[in-house]
Amino acid sequence: METVTLNNGVAMPLLGLGMFQMRDKSECACIVNAAIRLGYRKFDTAALYGNEAVLGEAIRRSGVAREAFFVTSKLWVQDAGYDKTLQAFERSLEALGFDYLDAYLVHQPYGDYYGSWRAMEELYAGGKIRAIGISNFSPERLTDLCLHAKVKPAVNQIECHPFYQQREYLRLMNTMDVRLEAWAPLAEGSHSIFTNPVLTAIGAQYGKTAAQVALRFNLQRGISVNPKTVHEDFLRENLDVFDFVLDERDMEQLAALDTERSEIIDHANPSTVRMICGCKIKSA
Repeated sequence: METVTLNNGVAMPLLGLGMFQMRDKSECACIVNAAIRLGYRKFDTAALYGNEAVLGEAIRRSGVAREAFFVTSKLWVQDAGYDKTLQAFERSLEALGFDYLDAYLVHQPYGDYYGSWRAMEELYAGGKIRAIGISNFSPERLTDLCLHAKVKPAVNQIECHPFYQQREYLRLMNTMDVRLEAWAPLAEGSHSIFTNPVLTAIGAQYGKTAAQVALRFNLQRGISVNPKTVHEDFLRENLDVFDFVLDERDMEQLAALDTERSEIIDHANPSTVRMICGCKIKSA
């Protein structure tokens, strides 16, 4: 597996398994076990997803050393703030059954995320987290955090795929040395991505699928990806993207697909903010 070096020198695999919406424990365990057998070593979970314990157990039972894996979890909005973040982090560690996390992210840019960041900086300094980062932060909130934090975020996990390419934001993050990590790199199946004629035609040149071209497009832009699937065939397909290179014409054709907007979620919409902040993962 190819890796990328984060701004603190930590190596992170470029491709992993996203675990959003994998709430069925049996199904989740099966797909994680299959992923490990196939060579996946990066897994992206979150307190919100409710599958940290399943992931941790699968890794412990895999026979593969813990150090071989890169595991990310995320802090939910309900636990924003210094003290609550320290408690939430310990709950995640306990659920996973680990002594440390490879990456821990602020899941949403709401609530007292500055208090959360101070707690995460302390956990990072204490060796409990190898890299700290954020998710769904807009350019202005990322910039503000970078200007005021002691430890700059290593990653910002945001929506990024051929139909929403985040080109300006990618340039900004590159200047700040913050790695863009893509959630929904396959656009959650929107825009008929798996049959899109441009992606399909390019893929035919290399014996690849439209999905593989979409993933390769982000990888060649230096963006790490966490495609989600619960099918073993697609696990294999998503992993098989490191043996071809898109040429300049391919990249130009793919660039033309950009709609420059999300059709999945609008974090700038007040109703979205109310919905996210109202989502509770535990009783108060």
